[in-house]
Amino acid sequence: MHTAAVVGTGLIGTSIALALTGRGVTTHLIDRDPESLRLAVARGAGTPEPPSAPVDIAVIAVPPSAVARTLADHQKNELASVYTDVASVKSLPRAECLALGCDTATVVGGHPLAGRERSGPLSARADLFHDRHWVLTPTPETHESALNRALELVSLCGAVPVLLDAAAHDRAVALVSHLPHLMASLTAARLLEGEDFAVRLAGRGMRDVTRIAAGDAGLWADILAANAAAVGPLLAELTADLRRTAEALSLLTEAAPEQQAAALSDLTEILRRGGEGRARIATAHGDSDAHTLLSVALGDHGRQLDRLLDDVGEARVDLEGMVLPEAGAPAHAPVGLRVAPGVARPLTDALRDRGWAVR
Repeated sequence: MHTAAVVGTGLIGTSIALALTGRGVTTHLIDRDPESLRLAVARGAGTPEPPSAPVDIAVIAVPPSAVARTLADHQKNELASVYTDVASVKSLPRAECLALGCDTATVVGGHPLAGRERSGPLSARADLFHDRHWVLTPTPETHESALNRALELVSLCGAVPVLLDAAAHDRAVALVSHLPHLMASLTAARLLEGEDFAVRLAGRGMRDVTRIAAGDAGLWADILAANAAAVGPLLAELTADLRRTAEALSLLTEAAPEQQAAALSDLTEILRRGGEGRARIATAHGDSDAHTLLSVALGDHGRQLDRLLDDVGEARVDLEGMVLPEAGAPAHAPVGLRVAPGVARPLTDALRDRGWAVR
């Protein structure tokens, strides 16, 4: 791959452009928002000049509802020989592409499963996709050369490719991404009705549960609308669980002792199933007892170490251990931070945002 175009300079589009530019790919940036485009260019993500010939691949980094029309427009203008997108829903954009008569043989649906709470080009990172899953959804009519080009894109961004069909992808992200975001937003919305002293008491648990609610509301409404067919049934099942939980709590408040015992057993079972579901994530991502060691470069060991620990605390991450430099080590010797695998990436991002060099 020598040339690429990224259409849409938000967090994901600019991060892809930064990764490609960093690997020597001439990357052209396109966006209707001149300020977003200007910021992406200032970040070094690419050039705002249009390509003189079709690029090797064009990445359509726009909301799901805009993918088909954007793709059709750029195919008409022969922007690229191969196209992919990064929308977090795949079935609806594909159906709309077919309806608009797009050349789907040169299109590979894509979805990098990476992001941050903050949006926009200023939050972009060239390493955003390192070791993250990147789903590709080729179809029977997809040209092999188009799929190979999309796989090359994933490789250049440091991600791990996963091939799925569009419907399977949409069911999966409805469960592990879209429903959790909706629940985080609904939970965070309760804070609007809370008393001020209650909000001030909010600790790490509430922060963790509501963290992803900070995402762009307009974008997430677009995503949920595009995947309503997959999210709706999950929400109905969750509603049934909430109703069952509310009934158990009501019985614990008002019912006779024998009914209270049954209600407590029911509530315990609901919570137990939650624990078992959470354990499946640890199993899917490897040994839950394993730790990840992050290496952080320090200057003056005393003052810098204090500041590092303060920044770790600000990131709301618990350290499992620390590896200090041996006596007599150079002043710039790194410190090792031992953390649970699931928090290694968030802590790395938080520390890098504060200026630390983390490996």
